[in-house]
Amino acid sequence: MVGLVIADITIVPVGTGTSLGRYVAECIREIEKSGLKYKVTPTATVVEGSIDEVLSLIKKVHEVPFKLGAKRTFIVIKIDDRRDKPLSMNGKIESIKARLPRVEV
Repeated sequence: MVGLVIADITIVPVGTGTSLGRYVAECIREIEKSGLKYKVTPTATVVEGSIDEVLSLIKKVHEVPFKLGAKRTFIVIKIDDRRDKPLSMNGKIESIKARLPRVEV
């Protein structure tokens, strides 16, 4: 069974200073254009889609810091590809909430 994957993406432009907000905002704009479901977290953005859609998006988002003048970028990508049952961001969150209702996720 091939379905959706969940990717956790962190892109850090190197040598651009300590404030990264403008880079993050432009990366999010690129993600919005994709139409994929996503969630911004304090240190990464999580995206849900087919493996082909997600990998294509990662390639586009990878270019954003360079278009803004960065000369080097560090990227961390984690992909959860589960094939034995459907996978979704909401499903993973609901699973934790069911086990730990007092925890905010």
